[in-house]
Amino acid sequence: MKIDATLIKKLREETGAGVMRVKQVLDEVGGDEKKALEILKKEGFEKVAKRSERETEQGRIFTYNHHTGKVASVVELFSETDFVSRNELFEELGKNIALQVASMGTEAIEDQDFIKDPSKKIVDLIKEVIAKTGENIRLGRVLRVELGK
Repeated sequence: MKIDATLIKKLREETGAGVMRVKQVLDEVGGDEKKALEILKKEGFEKVAKRSERETEQGRIFTYNHHTGKVASVVELFSETDFVSRNELFEELGKNIALQVASMGTEAIEDQDFIKDPSKKIVDLIKEVIAKTGENIRLGRVLRVELGK
């Protein structure tokens, strides 16, 4: 069975897996996109677990200021290298977490349902970026400030 390059590209972008691995998994499951995605995500999360002990001394601070000017948040997000902390995926993650904190508060932030996609938790977003970048990423301090409170 010939595997479509568009499908390989799509699964690669969703999982961060290598092109050859995506093709191999698609071959194994007879081109079934859902089964392949499930396998690749499982492999990605296994890699995440192995990376969890690695040092995270680089990173960035992200902020979100609500358009009313009455709520703001600050999020500290760490990575292993400065290279990843400047990555588009890392930046999007930081912005999304800052938005989440401003909207939902800081309590149990990693276990909150993501406001843009309630089928995912914040911890899932972090794990997805770890799987795609190949580096450990850790959430640091989070702060939410609301005018008058």
